[in-house]
Amino acid sequence: VAREPGREVRISVAEAVAVEREGRSDPVAHGSTTAGGFETVRLNQPPAWTEDARVYEVYVRTFSDAPAGERFDAIADRIPDLADLGVDTLWLTPVLEHDGKPHGYNITDFFDVAEDLGDRDDYEAMVEAAHDNGMRVLFDFVANHTARDHEWFEDAYQNSESPYRDRYEWQESGEPGTYFDWELIANLNHANLHVRRFLLDVIDEWAPLVDGFRCDMAWAVPDSFWRELRDRVKDIDREFLLMDETIPYIPGFHEGMFDVHFDATLYFQLRQVGRGAAPAESVIDAVEQRAEIGFPDHAGFLQYIENHDETRYRVECGDAAAAAAGAATVTLPGVPMVYAGQEIGQRGRRDAIAWEHARGEVRERYERLLRTHAEHPALGPESDLERVGYHVASGDLTERPIQADGEEVHPDDVVAFRRGRGTEALVVVLNFAPAEAAVAVDVDHGTTNVVTGEACVVTDGDGTERIAVTDVAVVPIGEES
Repeated sequence: VAREPGREVRISVAEAVAVEREGRSDPVAHGSTTAGGFETVRLNQPPAWTEDARVYEVYVRTFSDAPAGERFDAIADRIPDLADLGVDTLWLTPVLEHDGKPHGYNITDFFDVAEDLGDRDDYEAMVEAAHDNGMRVLFDFVANHTARDHEWFEDAYQNSESPYRDRYEWQESGEPGTYFDWELIANLNHANLHVRRFLLDVIDEWAPLVDGFRCDMAWAVPDSFWRELRDRVKDIDREFLLMDETIPYIPGFHEGMFDVHFDATLYFQLRQVGRGAAPAESVIDAVEQRAEIGFPDHAGFLQYIENHDETRYRVECGDAAAAAAGAATVTLPGVPMVYAGQEIGQRGRRDAIAWEHARGEVRERYERLLRTHAEHPALGPESDLERVGYHVASGDLTERPIQADGEEVHPDDVVAFRRGRGTEALVVVLNFAPAEAAVAVDVDHGTTNVVTGEACVVTDGDGTERIAVTDVAVVPIGEES
C-alpha cells in the first residue's frame, strides 16, 4: 500500500466491503455510508462500541472467596463496583465444565457451565446483571482442544477403532497433538467435519447470551474456521466482538476473522521500559509497528500490562513504573484492559483477590484514568497519535541549567506524545521514574492535568514552563476551555 523513502514496500491486509440495499432488517455496520439507496458496509470494521470500550478481565475462580457453586452470584454482586471503577466490558476466563484445573481451559463439557461456579441460570443472571449495569460480557471460547478427560478423548485414546479417533491430532508416539508440553489437553482435528459441526454448535449455544468471544489460542486454529465463525455471528449481529489471542499479533487475522487483537508487542515493550531495559519513547515505536507490518488503521488492539498468564507488573517493575504503564494502556490508541486486582495493587497473579487489603490510592488512580478515557474521545483507539518534541528535567526547578540525567529521573524514563480527534487535542506525558519529572513540551498547552483536575505547569529557573508529572499528565493543547 505504500513505499516510503529508504524503506521496504508496505503491504496491508485486504479490506472487504458489501454493497447492500437500504432498509435491511439488521443494523448497519459501523463505518458504513449511505448513497443512492444503497449502503456500503466495511465488513472488517470493529464494532462501534469498541471505540470507547474499557475491558476488565475476571479470573473466575479467585475473583471472590465465595464457596463452590456460588461464584457467578459473587461476580454479579461486584458488577456495580466494577461499573463505578469505569470499565464497561467483562472478559471472564472459561466458565464451562472442566477437568479440575482452576484456569478452566481444559474443557470436558462445552455445553454446560462448571458446577464450581454455579448453574446455567446463575450464569445467565450474572450476564443480565452486567447488561443492567451498562456492561458487555465476553465469553472465553476454546476451539483448539479438549481436556483429556473429555468423553471423546477417553474413548479415542489408544483405540484405533473409536469413532472419535479422527477428531484429534495424533503424534507417531500415539500421544495426542499438543503445545508446549501441555499434558492435560488434546488438540482437535479441525479438518474433521464432525469437529467443525460440534464447534459451530458450541457457538450457537453461547453467542446469543453474550456480546463477544475472546478466542483462546487463535493462532493454533485454522483460519478457515475463524472465517466461518465470523460469518456465522456477524450475519446475526454485526456488533458482536471477536477478539483473538495471537501472540505476537498477525495482520492477516484482521482479514475476515477478528476485530480486536491482543497487543503483546506493546505489553512486552512496557515491561522493557519498566525494567529499565528500553527508553519510554519506545512505546510509541510499538504502536507504530502495527501499521508498519500491515494492520489497517481501523484494526483494534487490546492493551494490557498483566493478565492471568503473566506476573503482576508491579512485582517485576515496581509501583512507580506500574502507575505509568497502566496509564499508557489508557492513553495510547487501543482498547485498555485491567486485570482483576490490578486496580487495588494485587501482587499475586492468580491468588484470591485480597479485596479487604485494597490499596485505595491505586483504586482511585484507575478510577481517574478510566474516567478520563471515557470523557475524552481523543484518547480512543481511532484518534491520531503523533510524536512531539520534549525535554526532561528532574523536579528540582532551581537548577541552572536543568540537570536531565540525575539519579532519580532520566530522560529515558519519560515520553510525551500528542493525541487528537476532531477539535480536541491533548498532550500526554508518562513518567516511569519514582520521582516527579518536569517536562517541557514543544506545543502550546494548557495548565491543567485533566486526569487529576489540578494545575500541573511549573516554571524552572530559566523561566521555561514545564509539565510536572508524577506518573501521567494529560493536558489540553492550545487554549483551555
